[in-house]
Amino acid sequence: MRISISTQRWGSLLAGAALAACAANGAAHKINLAPPIERNVLGPGDTFTLEIVGEKDLPHEYQVASDGTVDLPYVHTLKVADLEAQEVARLVRDHLISEKVLSDPSVVVQVKEYASRHVTLLGQVAKPGSFPLMPGMSLIQAISQAGGLTAVASGSHVNLTRKTPKGQQTVEIDVESITDGKSPDVPLQAGDQIYVHERLF
Repeated sequence: MRISISTQRWGSLLAGAALAACAANGAAHKINLAPPIERNVLGPGDTFTLEIVGEKDLPHEYQVASDGTVDLPYVHTLKVADLEAQEVARLVRDHLISEKVLSDPSVVVQVKEYASRHVTLLGQVAKPGSFPLMPGMSLIQAISQAGGLTAVASGSHVNLTRKTPKGQQTVEIDVESITDGKSPDVPLQAGDQIYVHERLF
């Protein structure tokens, strides 16, 4: 019986120590970063399709100009920057009605490519620059798009700067911890800037 009690106590101590170590490890790799803002608005360079049901002879694909406008049939120049697809469709419909072009038009808008949405990677990556932000892109995926880290990169010292409703925020991220499976990957948002520091020898 004494041996059994001692074994149980020893097992409890080991379990408690393991839990404490896991908790400490998780806390060490927790990143206090504002979550990405998901708002799929149009910007310069973006392309989208627009269909006015029943008007088959009209062009279907359009690109947003550098000033955020686009030339559309019947409504001419329209500012669409910072609008989502359904907002553009509603705006076009309202113009068609107010200009008495059509009485009850059905307008469908679908985004083809968000060329204006990008992330920037600088520092010790193989191909520094700006890259299109694909839906659901993470930090590791973005680094891969940039050709990966260089031989002198410090994977444990990667800065990520993000615009938030409260202002600009910069955090330091341990990419090696993510690739080792000790920390979760970081989802990105449009405009994120990533800087990989050089390793100190």
